[in-house]
Amino acid sequence: MTDSVLLSTDRGPVRVLTVNRPDKLNALDLATLDALQTAFDAAAADPGVRVVVLTGAGPKAFVAGADIAQMNTLTPAQGRDFALRGQRMMRTIETLPKPVVAMVNGFALGGGLELAMCCHLRIAADSAKLGQPEVNLGLIPGFGGTQRLLRLAGRAATLELCLTGAPIDAARALQLGIVNRVVPAAELEAQAMALAEQLAASAPLALRGVLDCVNFGGECAIGEGLAYEATQFGLMFATEDMREGTGAFLARRKPEFNGR
Repeated sequence: MTDSVLLSTDRGPVRVLTVNRPDKLNALDLATLDALQTAFDAAAADPGVRVVVLTGAGPKAFVAGADIAQMNTLTPAQGRDFALRGQRMMRTIETLPKPVVAMVNGFALGGGLELAMCCHLRIAADSAKLGQPEVNLGLIPGFGGTQRLLRLAGRAATLELCLTGAPIDAARALQLGIVNRVVPAAELEAQAMALAEQLAASAPLALRGVLDCVNFGGECAIGEGLAYEATQFGLMFATEDMREGTGAFLARRKPEFNGR
C-alpha cells in the first residue's frame, strides 16, 4: 500500500522495508515505530525471508529523526515511554536472527542514525549525512544513540557527535566505523541488494549463529564469549547446512543451503 507509513516488498528471500513518509523526511512517529515493530516481528517469523534491507522513501532521507511535532507535546512520562517504545523496536532489529542491512540513502539524523545503528550492516550513499543533533533541541538521544554509537565508534566520537550535534558526511562515518561501506549514490540500491543477495545465499543457521555470538559477546567478558562461541560452533555440526557446505567444498561445487 503506497499510503502506508512502511512499505514492504519481497525480492526473493530479501525483504525490503521502506519508511514511507518522504514529506516528513521519513521522521519516526508513533505509528511508524509500531509499523516497524510489526514488520520486523513478521520478518523474523517468516521462513521465506532470509535478509531484510531497510531504507527510506524519496531521495533526501533514510530517516531524518524522530517526529519533532509529535515530541513537542509530550510530558516527561510520555517522553520516557516514547523512548522505551523506540528502544524495544530497535532491540528487536538488533537481535533479529536474520541479517538486516541499512541502506542509508540520505539524512540519517537522531532517531534515523539510531535506527541505522541497530541494523547489522550499514551501506551509505556518498551523499549521506549522519549525526545525533538532539542537543540542538534541548534533548539527548533516546533510542539508544549514546549506547550503540559508543560501541561502534568509541567514546571520543560519541561525545563529539552527541555534544556538538553536528552532522558528519559518509566518508567520516566510514572512518569512524559507523557505516561499513560508502558507495556512489547512483549505485547504492544495486550494491545494497547485491550484499543482501550474497547474505541470502549463505547458510541461514550459520548467519544466525554469528549474530547470536556477536550480540552475546558484546555484553560479556571474553571468556564467557569464547565459551558461547564454542557451543554455537558445535551446534552447527547437527545441521544439514553444515554437511551441505563442507560436502560442496570437497566436491568443488556451489552449496545449496536450506536452513536446516
